[in-house]
Amino acid sequence: MTVLLVMLGGAAGATLRYLLDTQVRHRQRSHFPWSTVSVNVLGSAVLGVLTGATLTGAAGNASHAAVAVGLCGALTTFSTFSYETLRLFLDGARTSAAANVIVTTAAALLAVAGGVAIGELLG
Repeated sequence: MTVLLVMLGGAAGATLRYLLDTQVRHRQRSHFPWSTVSVNVLGSAVLGVLTGATLTGAAGNASHAAVAVGLCGALTTFSTFSYETLRLFLDGARTSAAANVIVTTAAALLAVAGGVAIGELLG
């Protein structure tokens, strides 16, 4: 049953990532990878809320499998973040590459921390 929950969450996360990525890329005017930043920050926030809810006992193993492992695992992407940072660096956009690392890391950490706080309040 757990594997099925992970699969369902993963399908939802991959679909959500595709839809969000498409919408952000369609609207952006720069080469900065805002779509990857967006999915990583959103996934961090969702994981934070689930973690906060789990800490209070409001969420259990099934929720963790479906949302944390499945949905967030498929929604977020460290490999694309790494590749896009390298691509910016090699293209000579070293300031943008550094900004991508700083913005993504700081925003994701703030999102997960805020999510945990919200999850604890909801739990």
